[in-house]
Amino acid sequence: MKRMVFVAMAACTCSGFPMPGWTVQGAGANAQKLVSSAADREDVAVTVYNDDLALIKERRRLALPAGATRVDLRDVAARLRPETALLRSLDAAPLHLLEQNFDFDLLTPQNLLDKAVGHEVTFVWPAMQGVEERRERATVLSHNQGLVLRFADRVETDPPGRVLFDGVPPELRDHPTLSVLLEGEGGKRGLELSYLSSGMSWKADYVANLATSTLDLDGWITVTNRSGTGFENASLQFVAGNVHQSRVGGRAVPAAPAALMQTKITEEMPREEALLDYHLYSYDRRTTIANEQTKELALLSAASVPFHREYVLQGVDWWYRNPNSDGAQKLKPSVILVFENKGASLSKPLPAGVVRVYAHDGKGAAQFVGEDRIDHTAKDETVHLNIGQAFDVTAERSQTDFRRVAKNIVESSWRVALRNAKEEAVTVSVREPISGDWEILQESDKHAKESAHEARWSIAVPPGAEKVLTYSVRVTY
Repeated sequence: MKRMVFVAMAACTCSGFPMPGWTVQGAGANAQKLVSSAADREDVAVTVYNDDLALIKERRRLALPAGATRVDLRDVAARLRPETALLRSLDAAPLHLLEQNFDFDLLTPQNLLDKAVGHEVTFVWPAMQGVEERRERATVLSHNQGLVLRFADRVETDPPGRVLFDGVPPELRDHPTLSVLLEGEGGKRGLELSYLSSGMSWKADYVANLATSTLDLDGWITVTNRSGTGFENASLQFVAGNVHQSRVGGRAVPAAPAALMQTKITEEMPREEALLDYHLYSYDRRTTIANEQTKELALLSAASVPFHREYVLQGVDWWYRNPNSDGAQKLKPSVILVFENKGASLSKPLPAGVVRVYAHDGKGAAQFVGEDRIDHTAKDETVHLNIGQAFDVTAERSQTDFRRVAKNIVESSWRVALRNAKEEAVTVSVREPISGDWEILQESDKHAKESAHEARWSIAVPPGAEKVLTYSVRVTY
């Protein structure tokens, strides 16, 4: 005889969940209820900061009943900071905010089982080996490292089958929800909600296309939304600068996709203005940024910016305190592109980001030749881009003498051979960081004291030739 199992979905809270729609007693229990979604938005503005932070402002128009009303504002950011939420009326009629709650405990299988601990559920045993599917009531004892169920006559761990729940706990939401308790006159009311949220960030990405002595620089804003909700037809603004936060969390933002690297900017550029000690970029054109999406927006376009190349051979300070027994060192100078953030087509604040550099081959095709990251750069400042190491310009460094004059005084002599296999002359900047008190005793070329701890030589090397720099230095440390 087939055993029939009947599950009563009844009004019982002693062993199961309260069913959806049940009234939960407490503050505002007698208030009327209203649910508002993204469809009620009349306007939304998003201001994104560099450091995993966004300011969200949205306006919604709701038909509120008179008296106390609990309004569930759905489709807010899942990473909303509840302490920053501010709701105000846009109408003259008074509206009082009595309470607000941010419900971010979302409805997932994991959370549903966690909430079921201590409550009864229906467990479904699957059909197998000629035995039909059957159901049995059980109490969830644990769901920490596996499912533990207590049946009427036994306890089982991770039994094969599925769990049926009597209902959904009222504290679990299918969307992040800001629940507010309002009191005031009824009617159509305009509400403005503003709050800070993590999960959104932006950075700048640049493309520099090189000509003989000038470059074209295009910039993009790359914004990533992992806030937990999307914003449709939003007004977007971006703040460049390091805004201090009392608590900071972050997630890596992916680099701009390769498809953008050779795209010429034709979109409308943002308006830029000073905002206290930061810079604000505002777009007149509205756009939609979905959750879990990266979007690129035009930032700037500058043509025919003058630049020049520098070859830099960088030393290290510990060379000058000990004798070198490793012999000659073969080194490669870095290739540095230098341009001024000034001129008719540029001369504007450059937000921090990665500059990707392209040069044209003999057929006119653009080829990637390196990239470097720049910090926030004010107008009229100099930009240095380290795009890699030289191939045809090489160096060989050797210590030719070392002696200890006193316990804390040493003297050393050096030979730096610079070779240029290119068809044009180059100038190599030899930069030597020297800690302590130091003095150049002898040198084949005159140095410049860049700072208290760096000497620099600018050595011109003819095409297809070698130039040797020699110098001796005394260091007191």
